[in-house]
Amino acid sequence: MEFLFLLIAFVFGLGFRFIGLPPLIGYLIAGFVLNAWGFENNASLQQIADLGITIMLFTIGLKLNINDLLKREIWLSSILHTTLWIAIVSTAFFLFSFLGLPYISDLSNETIALIGFAFSFSSTVCVVKILEESGESRTRHGKVAIGILVMQDIFAVLFLVAATGKIPSPWALALLLLIPLTPLFRKLLDQSGHGELLPLTGFIFALGGYHLFEFVGVKGDLGALIFGVLMAGHVKANELAKSLLSFKDLFLIGFFLTIGLTALPTLEIAGIAMLITLLLPIKFMLFFTLFTQFRLRARTSYLSGLIMSNYSEFGLIVGAVAVSVGMLDKIWLVILALSVSFSFVFTSAIYRTSHNSYKKHKEFLKRYQKPSPLKEDVYPSMQGTRVLVIGMGRVGKGAFTTLAKLMENGVTGMDADLDKVSALKELDYNAILGDGENIDLWENVNISKVELVLLALPSIQDSSNITHQLRSAGFKGKIAAIARYEDEVAPLMDVGVDKVFNFFTEAGLGFAEESFELLESTP
Repeated sequence: MEFLFLLIAFVFGLGFRFIGLPPLIGYLIAGFVLNAWGFENNASLQQIADLGITIMLFTIGLKLNINDLLKREIWLSSILHTTLWIAIVSTAFFLFSFLGLPYISDLSNETIALIGFAFSFSSTVCVVKILEESGESRTRHGKVAIGILVMQDIFAVLFLVAATGKIPSPWALALLLLIPLTPLFRKLLDQSGHGELLPLTGFIFALGGYHLFEFVGVKGDLGALIFGVLMAGHVKANELAKSLLSFKDLFLIGFFLTIGLTALPTLEIAGIAMLITLLLPIKFMLFFTLFTQFRLRARTSYLSGLIMSNYSEFGLIVGAVAVSVGMLDKIWLVILALSVSFSFVFTSAIYRTSHNSYKKHKEFLKRYQKPSPLKEDVYPSMQGTRVLVIGMGRVGKGAFTTLAKLMENGVTGMDADLDKVSALKELDYNAILGDGENIDLWENVNISKVELVLLALPSIQDSSNITHQLRSAGFKGKIAAIARYEDEVAPLMDVGVDKVFNFFTEAGLGFAEESFELLESTP
């Protein structure tokens, strides 16, 4: 990637961060600016972009539970949404054709259906990026969104096979041998340590899976995802994902730049793309309706539908294949690219206030909620809880297990990650499943006997939101939270946190105190 590309991406990314929007919007704008200056996409930049997507799909696989895809609200919602969306886009384009709009009036019914299919995908890059930045990738709505994305990826693979006529090699059946080989792969991960060899191991698995699947005629991105799934549940899977995070984010900058460098749009093309972007609220309503019909709670349906309301890079891939086989005019690649860019801006801006907007409109939205929720969505019991620890990461789990031993009873740990909760329950700890940012949770559980809440969360925004919701629900007890940096302490105190522990300062203080005791005990 040329230094100028990085510099322009940095300037625009930083600029959008200053105004409170995600940097990825700046990267998209940077691509269009570079395009306007005469720069073009090149092989090196495209390789970086492809590498970013490969690593991202591998890390998604690391966090994926295959049983989640088998749930009706995932696989059937995906199929119905794709089918209904194609019908909606076809109807909209039919109406647009009466207006004599360019690039639409002369389209055949088959081409319109193909365009509708391309726009049916939601962006894996955009959704996962926003979920990770907000710390919500393991929440209920985050898992629903990722499950739908994986199903859509499978639809894309099936289309590519059908459109290109590229039948997988008979050797593709040998990929089933990966299942009995999984213990060997996990053993290699065990031996990778915690240093620079760990992310290198991740690269080998991700790229190895990609090239192995490509070799037998199956889309390589699916291979990266599958290898991640094979590693999911390993004790070091989360650590591996974190070690790849910075690499993935850096490489994905290349992806956002390539969208802008695809082509320089005219005002006419931009108008068509904007018109298609205006269909996104319909996409949201379709997701929301399907999710609530499958008995997901209103909040889960709202947040999942909102974050999925965008167009996808896979739509660009589908469009490119359609152009290559003569099914679509190449001008639609530019329209697709611009629509994807607009949709990223839409989702990034709207989702920032999603929790507050749900709180504002929750009574209206809950009218569409089914009276009997799914088993996973039944609210937990706080009976007998005096101390509640929210967030079962390394810090939260350490605090929770220590308090549980000191108090013997009355301590409850809560996390939105079912795997973490199940692991603690197997050790006979009192752990419950719940999303602390869910205002409906606090309004439907009895927290009157809770005396202390510990917020062991990495994001101060999440801690601030939970504090505000606890106070709004009438919580009178004490709240403690952790902060990683000194400038995070004051904002937490301002929203009502009673005590903020600076993670690094407190760790250093504890280390010094215990070391000093060791010195004093020396004869």
